[in-house]
Amino acid sequence: MFNFQIDIFKLTVMLDKNGIAKRIAQEVKDGYYVNLGIGIPTLVANFVRDDINVEFQSENGVLGMGPFPFEGEEDADIINAGKQTITTLPGASFFDSATSFGMIRGQHVDLTILGAMEVAENGDIANWKIPGKMVKGMGGAMDLVASAENIIVAMMHTNRAGVSKLLKRCSLPLTGVGCVTKIVTNLAVLEVTPAGFKLVERAPGVTVEEIKTATEGHLIVEGSVPEMPI
Repeated sequence: MFNFQIDIFKLTVMLDKNGIAKRIAQEVKDGYYVNLGIGIPTLVANFVRDDINVEFQSENGVLGMGPFPFEGEEDADIINAGKQTITTLPGASFFDSATSFGMIRGQHVDLTILGAMEVAENGDIANWKIPGKMVKGMGGAMDLVASAENIIVAMMHTNRAGVSKLLKRCSLPLTGVGCVTKIVTNLAVLEVTPAGFKLVERAPGVTVEEIKTATEGHLIVEGSVPEMPI
């Protein structure tokens, strides 16, 4: 659940994708209806506490998703929006896309968890297209970001070249404007505020200075920043 960087002077622990999903699972409350986007967000269902009742919704028409199936127990007819095989919990239901997006557009989803390629300090999100690459379309993300009031983004803090993905302004085509409320990366938990990214928690061993270096957008640091409770 962690990636380690070791030198003579310090031990830095960056979260991997499962670690990010586990931290986001702590944001899921009893009685929530939650939509999980493609990528890291699909892992969140594996880490939700057993003592709360949560309904996971997928825009392809499933309510009541469970954790991913064990190898050999997959049912190819039961999939999420990312075409991954899933399990369903007792009481789960299946329905058409019109009903599914009626739930989303009607604001019946309490929490939306999405992946992103970029997030701006004002809450803009870009997660659907890289110019020059063929894509089928924006898909359900368009409706999710327009309708949801509580959007958490799961993403890596920088790209593979070490360039920040938390920016002053997004450079890629936008999916939504001013809609993101919180971001969980491999380095930190941040809230989107009118003044910029507010640093809430650090990944174990990661320093505030490392997070500042990895964040292009305005970063607000108030007092001592605790480590994530992972």
